[in-house]
Amino acid sequence: MTREVSRQFKAPPATSLLALALGAAVFGAVAIGALAIGRLVVGRLVIKKARFSALEVDELTVRRLRVVEHEELNSDTPG
Repeated sequence: MTREVSRQFKAPPATSLLALALGAAVFGAVAIGALAIGRLVVGRLVIKKARFSALEVDELTVRRLRVVEHEELNSDTPG
C-alpha cells in the first residue's frame, strides 16, 4: 500500500512580510540620504591646487566668473 504525502503550503505570517517591507523602505531611505549627503559634499569640494597646460592656480575663490574670449585681430580690421 502506497501513501501519498502532500505538503500544505505555509504562507509566511503577515507580520514578517510587513517587517520585510519596512526594512526595505528604511534601507532605501538610508541609501537616498547617503547619496544626498555625498552630493552636498562634492558640491562644496574645495580645489586647493589645479594645474592646466599653461595655468597654475594655488587658491581660487570665485563668486561670479565671466569668461570673454578674444579673437585675434585680422590685419584688415581697424583697431
